[in-house]
Amino acid sequence: MTIQKSGWLALLGLIALTLPTLALADKAPVYTALFSDTALKGYDPVAYFELGKATKGSKQFKTNWNGAQWWFVSAEHRDAFIAAPEQYAPQYGGYCAWAVGNGYTASGDPEVWSIVDGKLYVNYNESIGEKWQKDRAALIKSADANWPDVLK
Repeated sequence: MTIQKSGWLALLGLIALTLPTLALADKAPVYTALFSDTALKGYDPVAYFELGKATKGSKQFKTNWNGAQWWFVSAEHRDAFIAAPEQYAPQYGGYCAWAVGNGYTASGDPEVWSIVDGKLYVNYNESIGEKWQKDRAALIKSADANWPDVLK
């Protein structure tokens, strides 16, 4: 099948009309990797609290919440999350807490994390995680003020 010149022009026109809309769209409230709908790159948010470590979840134990799919290591972890998602979900939708504290968003790495006052925070990478640790009280205050406006 070949597309005639007028067909190509129509297709290009449609793309030209759609791209600005996509570029202006708000970011999702939960960070997921490109072409994915899975939060925390599949890591179990409950495991940080219950096991004290970043632990990859399984599709076998999953739920949907806040526009994303969440994976867990067990049905018990999944059920705990369903009962109280705000208690376990990372702050700022799993976006980098340091970035949100500085007024923008960046991806969060589920292996660079900390729990502060019973809340889970993730950061972009280890270097940013170290910066986060040095000034986290001020960054949390700033990020709380910036969230969710940074999604716009």
